[in-house]
Amino acid sequence: MPNIDADSLHPIDAARLTLAGEPDHAPRILMLYGSMRERSFSRLLTQEAARVLRNFGAQVRIFDPAGLPLVDDASENHHKVQELRELSLWSEAQVWCSPERHGAMTGLMKTQIDWLPLAPIGGFRPTQGRTLALMQVCGGSQSFNTLNQMRILGRWMRMIVIPNQSSVAKAFLEFDDDDRMKPSPYYNRMVDVMEELMKFTLLTRGRADYLTDRYSERVESAEAVSARVNQASA
Repeated sequence: MPNIDADSLHPIDAARLTLAGEPDHAPRILMLYGSMRERSFSRLLTQEAARVLRNFGAQVRIFDPAGLPLVDDASENHHKVQELRELSLWSEAQVWCSPERHGAMTGLMKTQIDWLPLAPIGGFRPTQGRTLALMQVCGGSQSFNTLNQMRILGRWMRMIVIPNQSSVAKAFLEFDDDDRMKPSPYYNRMVDVMEELMKFTLLTRGRADYLTDRYSERVESAEAVSARVNQASA
């Protein structure tokens, strides 16, 4: 990572963020990007961020959305849908990075999110309790429309959306001929966001089940059990 000032990039001190007995494996982070262009700047920014996360000690997987069908245009048994859902279940944190198109996130970005249900898969929700970092790339001046939309979606998906975020203006100027991000305040902000994601993930992953335990769902579950137990004999 040639843009990094090694003296200023501090290792993540997990001991200051976790309690004894909590998970100590490398954080598992899934990254989604929102463009299939041959030179996709959302993909390039995602790849740049992945290098930073791996340097911090994370396990990183980037989902390739090529071949992912539109929602309801294929069965949930489609192999790309299954791949996406399995990666989401595997993850403890996610990064979403989309271009801004017509003042909004791309359809491809929304399609990926829409294939991730709120309902449990095999007893586990694929997004609830996971930390989420957000990034966007802009073709022109800096904007935050896509970030704002994804932040709403992240909350809706019951994720812990971290405060910091990254918006890269005129992204076509921010990458060199080798598709590496140039040194800039935009690069530094991206590193900030990945550092914060790592800290929030370590801080919350061992407590995610408790943080997302809801009274309304406990009541509903109790009512469901009561209704089943008290059914009249046939």
